[in-house]
Amino acid sequence: MHDDEHDNRIEEVIQPVLHDHGLELVDLDWRPHRPRAALRIFVDKRGGVGIGDCERVSREIGDVLDVSGVINEAYDLEVSSPGLDRQLRKEREYRWAIGKPIRCWLAGGEEVRGRLAEVGVERLTLERSGERVEVSRADITKARLEAEVPWPRRSL
Repeated sequence: MHDDEHDNRIEEVIQPVLHDHGLELVDLDWRPHRPRAALRIFVDKRGGVGIGDCERVSREIGDVLDVSGVINEAYDLEVSSPGLDRQLRKEREYRWAIGKPIRCWLAGGEEVRGRLAEVGVERLTLERSGERVEVSRADITKARLEAEVPWPRRSL
């Protein structure tokens, strides 16, 4: 089975469990080629994910994966929140980040910050200071969430 097909099959198996717990799949990372395989699942929900959420869903996901037979080797399962400053790589991660503050590094060294408003095939639309700024996806070399903190940021 091709890697993308395998990831899609894993996702199909775990989505009902996530839905039952009110969680959204942000990303999954299957790494079969190690001394022991690893499956990392990143989840979120409105108000944030706690360690209790991760524990509960991890047990259920492990059970449904074992019964489904979609993974036929020994593996470690990790379930966690996506993190406050997660790097955005996949289309699903960009869609999940809509409404959240992000920071983009562009070819040529420029940085653009703002709240992600729209995700298009060729462009991202950010809102900052009441303005909408469009950024070509082809120009983005890296993008990540910006942690929202209740105190003013200091420049380093």
